[in-house]
Amino acid sequence: MEIRFLGHAAFELSHDGVTVLIDPFLTGNPKAAVSADEVAADAILLTHGHGDHLGDAVAIAKRTGASVVAIVELASELRADGLTDVHDPNLGGTVSLGWGSVKLVPAWHTSTTPKGIVSTPAGLIVEFGGSTIYHLGDTALFGDLELIGRRHAIDVALIPIGGYYTMDRHDAVEAARMIGARQVIPCHYDTFPPIVTDAQAFAAEVETSTASEVIVLAPGERHVP
Repeated sequence: MEIRFLGHAAFELSHDGVTVLIDPFLTGNPKAAVSADEVAADAILLTHGHGDHLGDAVAIAKRTGASVVAIVELASELRADGLTDVHDPNLGGTVSLGWGSVKLVPAWHTSTTPKGIVSTPAGLIVEFGGSTIYHLGDTALFGDLELIGRRHAIDVALIPIGGYYTMDRHDAVEAARMIGARQVIPCHYDTFPPIVTDAQAFAAEVETSTASEVIVLAPGERHVP
């Protein structure tokens, strides 16, 4: 299974001819590695409805026929936008698809779409290609990250570090400790001035204080867990 960082909090997971996109904010993203009309997708997974996460999901799903997984209120808006292959779990729910599964877990944040629909944000536990990937979404630091780490053996945690809208890199070190993932990839930083931070300093602190390995990816770079 291969992970490609698409910029901001967007990722592409690929394995055995299947492509899964997470939070495909590409149009309007100054750090986007690709354009929305270049990506393939068999499934699109959404952490929440903010424009920098919902992004191009509707356009990509219409072009590719991808299945979309989003929390129930957000899923209702996507159906109203013309998508038909939409799965609508709530927190704690798991959706199993032909390639693997995704489970929604809590995230401390907010979520309102550009159209004004309010929903609950989530993190995503993705089982795909023999690996368990945890995209934390735009969460703040909170204690149940440790519970999530105990409940799931995480291979790769995709952790926001930019601060201002999410946890900062210092809180993210504690998040990495609580989750206990084998590897950590930082995201949601350097896209806009308020979230500029030092990813290498984050990596050094995590690797000094935890057993996790940190992989800092530039937009477009790929990693095999």
